[in-house]
Amino acid sequence: MRTKKNKGRIRILALCMGLTWLYTITCFASPEVTDPLGNDLVLENPPTRVVCLVPSASEILFEIGAQKAIIGLTYHDATLEGAAKKAVVGGFFMPSVKRIKKLQPDLIILGSFHKQIIKDLKDTKIPLFVYEAQSIEISLENILSLGKIFNREAQARQVVKKNRLEIAHIQKKLARAVPNSRKRVIRLMGRDKIMTPGNTSFQNELIRLAGGIPPDFGKKGSVVEVSRQEWQTFNPDVIYGCGNDREAAKKFFSRPGWKEVNAVKNNQIYYFPCELTCRASTHSGYFVSWLASMIYTEEFADPANDIFPVGITRSSPIPLDLDYVKSAVINTSDIYDFANKTLVVDFKRPQTIVSTLEGQRDNIFTVGNHYSPPPTWGPGHKRGIDDIRTQILKANGKKKDTASFLITGANMDNLSVTQKTFKEMKVTSLVTAGVLSNAVRMSKDTGAFYEPGTINIIVLTNMKLSKRAMTRAIIAATEAKTAALVDMDIRSAYTPLVNQATGTGTDNVLMVQGEGGLIKNAGGHSKMGELIGKAVYEGVKEAVLKQNKITSNRHIFQRLKERKISLYSLATGVTCDCMREKGINNFAGIVEHLVLEQKYAAFLESALALSDAYERGLIRDLNFYQEWCRTIASQIAGQEVGKIQEFIQDPQIPSVLKTALNAIFTGALEQVNQ
Repeated sequence: MRTKKNKGRIRILALCMGLTWLYTITCFASPEVTDPLGNDLVLENPPTRVVCLVPSASEILFEIGAQKAIIGLTYHDATLEGAAKKAVVGGFFMPSVKRIKKLQPDLIILGSFHKQIIKDLKDTKIPLFVYEAQSIEISLENILSLGKIFNREAQARQVVKKNRLEIAHIQKKLARAVPNSRKRVIRLMGRDKIMTPGNTSFQNELIRLAGGIPPDFGKKGSVVEVSRQEWQTFNPDVIYGCGNDREAAKKFFSRPGWKEVNAVKNNQIYYFPCELTCRASTHSGYFVSWLASMIYTEEFADPANDIFPVGITRSSPIPLDLDYVKSAVINTSDIYDFANKTLVVDFKRPQTIVSTLEGQRDNIFTVGNHYSPPPTWGPGHKRGIDDIRTQILKANGKKKDTASFLITGANMDNLSVTQKTFKEMKVTSLVTAGVLSNAVRMSKDTGAFYEPGTINIIVLTNMKLSKRAMTRAIIAATEAKTAALVDMDIRSAYTPLVNQATGTGTDNVLMVQGEGGLIKNAGGHSKMGELIGKAVYEGVKEAVLKQNKITSNRHIFQRLKERKISLYSLATGVTCDCMREKGINNFAGIVEHLVLEQKYAAFLESALALSDAYERGLIRDLNFYQEWCRTIASQIAGQEVGKIQEFIQDPQIPSVLKTALNAIFTGALEQVNQ
């Protein structure tokens, strides 16, 4: 199959920078590929040693089950399931060529942005896969092409089908809910300037698919600047962004000329995960659904605009080895027109429960945990918590008087089922957990609102717990949950630089009385308390791993990100005459590559722990630590460093951590000066 006949396919760059050979991969049934110069390339087998520098492509490979072929990726991919054991070669902007070569890949996936990387690798003869996705349609074609390359065609077709169905559903819902009037929507970007994607960006296509009208400033490019006049003329009804885009909002949305637009006046400003807003990949349909539901919350909340009837569409059994449990399933049902998932545990006989959401309740035949997906959050809030509960009961065919459900935003596919035993005693914990958006440290962070459930814990035993034991068991479960979060260094979402989280602001525990021998004590000194603690501890760690892909031994770049620290951003602000004289414009890359080295990563990991201890008052004297930092700077520099320079001035960064970062920057700059 000839490449000239396959427009819009992904390209493989075999050689470039003077000799450019472009190849389009079609399928292994017809492995012969021809470049525009008539040169043929034959790929006899799918690649097995892949370094992927493009997060969108990594996401695709993991989604279609080709992750085993990946041996190296960027730190932006650290939260992909199964990525923890992959080698990290740096960030998207400035990966380490040295580390890439050391891995001896048989294929490298990169972007057209990586011109210097392409130049540095041209003599290796390693095939370079240039990934581009200028539109949603091209991104879906990319998924299919990668499926062919890695012999995962069926899985790729399923991913594409899912995205097309999600987008088609939103188009149908928009046609019913807002047939005529559409809102003006802009993607907010920037820090010191207000910026937005250019006309040709797939991000504006996402806005159109979500029913919005994107701006047309007559500017092309992935990011373009927006003038105050353009901002006022467009007058957005809805503004959305991700991550650090909040910085631009803080700086500009209180200023004259910027604050008068509809979205700011009506507080229609939303923030989403950057993995959704900034990628055209495997979750585009999902993001279109979520974005549309926030743009048109009121219209989507109107029952007259519902397309699907409320009810179960499929069920999956969950094995629970308890005599009084009749059945346990995860039901998928349509509520507010999107697929919800509910854990439903039915009992043979009525039980007494204690729930931190509802208190003590008797004559309960059903307990469970309900996942409301993000596209339902806006409509659900609009209708109110009572309506949400009513819909959960209706969808699962249960009655209010005999059922008790927790509610969460953590996907029920990520449920952890953990069992612990001692002699005849048995404890089962059912845990869902999400900790990235509203983790808090009690006694430090401020409470401002209430929402049901982010870490939800249901505990069942083969014994009968007294009322006292049930309430005491809640303490055991809570302490175990907090221990798991502390041991994983889960950060407060509100004060991440100085505080570990003790939970989220929306956690709930549900204890079931159970049947069997009577247990009167579930405290820390009791065997029952021990089993509950161990089951919940293990369950929380597993649930966090499943939901957020966070492990205790995660990469240093991920741990810094959780503290809202970007080495790349901090290092790009460092300039000096010496770098200009030597033509060095990638100091950020130099710093990132240093931290890829195990000893310097370990140094920063130690600094994180010491910083927390110092902030707690557990360390009084930092003289030895400061000497250690100077030693590290000297090792990096390759010569004695007399004083650590103050490159980082941000007062929010704790002093211990700031000293460690300044040590690395000082050593790197001294190294450049040599």
